[in-house]
Amino acid sequence: MKSYRIVKGRKFMWDGQAYDSKEAVEQVVSRYQGEGFETEIVEEEGKFLAYTRRAVKAVAVEQHG
Repeated sequence: MKSYRIVKGRKFMWDGQAYDSKEAVEQVVSRYQGEGFETEIVEEEGKFLAYTRRAVKAVAVEQHG
């Protein structure tokens, strides 16, 4: 199982858990979405995996001078 996947050119990180049912992974994914994450569910080897990514909202710019 990969620790990350590229979906539509964007990197998603695996949460490290393999869920036995789609219902279980959907509950977890729903919580991640509520925390501001984008999510993807992948079925692999009879298990369901949750992949997440958080979009960068603002870039910190360090100014010198």
